[in-house]
Amino acid sequence: MALQDIVAQTVAGLGYELVELERSAGGTLRVTIDFPWEPGQERNVNVEDCERVTRQLQYTLEVEDVDYKRLEVSSPGIDRPLRGERDFERFAGEVIDVTLKAALGAAAGGQVAANRRKFRGALERATDGQGWQVVWSDEPAPPPGHKVSKKKKESAPLQVLGFTLDEVKDARLAPIVDFKGRKRAGVQEQGK
Repeated sequence: MALQDIVAQTVAGLGYELVELERSAGGTLRVTIDFPWEPGQERNVNVEDCERVTRQLQYTLEVEDVDYKRLEVSSPGIDRPLRGERDFERFAGEVIDVTLKAALGAAAGGQVAANRRKFRGALERATDGQGWQVVWSDEPAPPPGHKVSKKKKESAPLQVLGFTLDEVKDARLAPIVDFKGRKRAGVQEQGK
């Protein structure tokens, strides 16, 4: 059985899902876990969860005779990788960083640099329902402590980039923290 399958089965048996498995050249196994997504319910992995998975994986890896020097189990963190359709559905509305496999080239129509592959914006389902899109504005954010004038002139237009998961090299939640509250800055409140 492949290492990926062994770890995924063990983690799933404890009620978690495997987000990422990395094996370094130095013999370190890095396992990233999260709770399975249930709409309307957001739970975060804590130290006790990581400890529980570590103990079980140590036993399982010994039984399966997997060679490693060190095991690290952690939560996905604030820059959680987005791997599949389910992750994109879960984090729709959040600000993400997406890197495409190929630059836009002439297809950009002069809207962005032809060699640009990295984008940051709000993740949304594409308007045609086929794929996803990132929406952003190139307007710079006001410096911390500066009030934004209500008489402000027109803002920079929103830009939209549509893509399919096949075109994505890497996608992660943007590491944005709101220090005034416990909620991520990109999360929109329900009902507002």
